[in-house]
Amino acid sequence: MIKVEALIRPQKLDDVKAALTEMGIRGMTVSEVRGAGKQRGFTQHYRGAEYTVNLIQKIKLEVVVSDADARKVAQAIATTARTGEIGDGKIFMIPVGEVIRIRTGEEGDVALQ
Repeated sequence: MIKVEALIRPQKLDDVKAALTEMGIRGMTVSEVRGAGKQRGFTQHYRGAEYTVNLIQKIKLEVVVSDADARKVAQAIATTARTGEIGDGKIFMIPVGEVIRIRTGEEGDVALQ
């Protein structure tokens, strides 16, 4: 099993969710996060004062899938979230040792369904 963790632009979330739903992905976790990367932030003016915003708002999307589906899921996220500009985000693919469904005690791939 692989945990596909993607940091994407907030405005791309609905498109990415639709693409994953179309692929048959039923479960995902979505969090609002802030971070800095190559984009480095921007300068804002508010009531005559200048502010530097160096932590940009992003969406963190987490999906655990079988090894066979991980590359397809990552590719779908990358294709859907891409704008071609700096700040499109990153995708991490992390091995998952075990999954247990709390309600039933099911383990492994069965717990993902």
